[in-house]
Amino acid sequence: MPNGSLDKHIFGGKDAPVLNWEQRYNLISGVASALNYLHHEYDQMVVHRDIKPSNIMLDSAFNAQLGDFGLARALESDKSSYTDMVGVPETLSYIAPECFHTGRATRESDVFAFGVVILETVCGRRVSCSSPAGFGQLLEWVWRLHGAGRIVDAVDPRLTGEFDEKDAERLLLLGLACSHPNAGDRPRTNAIMQNLARSVPPFAVPLARPAFTWPVEPTVNADEDADMTETSYTTAATTTVVEVNPEVPGEHGAQERAREACVHDARLEHHGRGLRRPGGTRQWLTWARVGSIKARLSGETW
Repeated sequence: MPNGSLDKHIFGGKDAPVLNWEQRYNLISGVASALNYLHHEYDQMVVHRDIKPSNIMLDSAFNAQLGDFGLARALESDKSSYTDMVGVPETLSYIAPECFHTGRATRESDVFAFGVVILETVCGRRVSCSSPAGFGQLLEWVWRLHGAGRIVDAVDPRLTGEFDEKDAERLLLLGLACSHPNAGDRPRTNAIMQNLARSVPPFAVPLARPAFTWPVEPTVNADEDADMTETSYTTAATTTVVEVNPEVPGEHGAQERAREACVHDARLEHHGRGLRRPGGTRQWLTWARVGSIKARLSGETW
């Protein structure tokens, strides 16, 4: 891609070109379009499982293309999660909390990662440092600003104030809603699309970050597609969530205790490339054209 990946632009340092506000808003909308296609419009539901800035490529016009489908999986029409996995394969900071308990990739876990990407793109900061001790730094920081009524202060200072404050608040609230600790409270991609189109008010988000609760009771989503019933995760295990005081990104200290128990036992493993279909067909999803909501596929039989 002529303009490389998104991470080079938002984490590239002082000498990196700065994406303007319109470019950031448009590429977030584009990635949402791609996710909506994969989750609801393709003939089988696809979970990407590895959404992060380094997998979002930018063309010559800074349109986003969602790439690296090596971990993606297509699911049969009566399934809502991919369970044939041990551990969680995605990059640590983009993993939804429930995945540490279930090992399942779902649309909700994709939405969680997308929420993290929204916050990184708007704030111009990485979600955490490379070690598990920094898990969730950016999320906690934005939640804290939201609670103080100063959420717009999180916008990338390199924009030097050249952004729409209402749109900035909309995106930051969307990022918090998508990265909600509990899967059942995250919005679906069709609601995300409406929000980004400005056809509905910004999401209402609690002033304090909700605690991650586990286990949860099975529920059926009323707005699920007619041919698919989705059940939330269940487990016999219980988890004690220890709340810590987050620090501003870049500092060290209390984060070392955050979600340590969840992260410690995570095992990252790659489970092949491609998408399994009924009848033994593997589909290689090479890229999704984000702006026009298209995906290019080539088939190969196992």
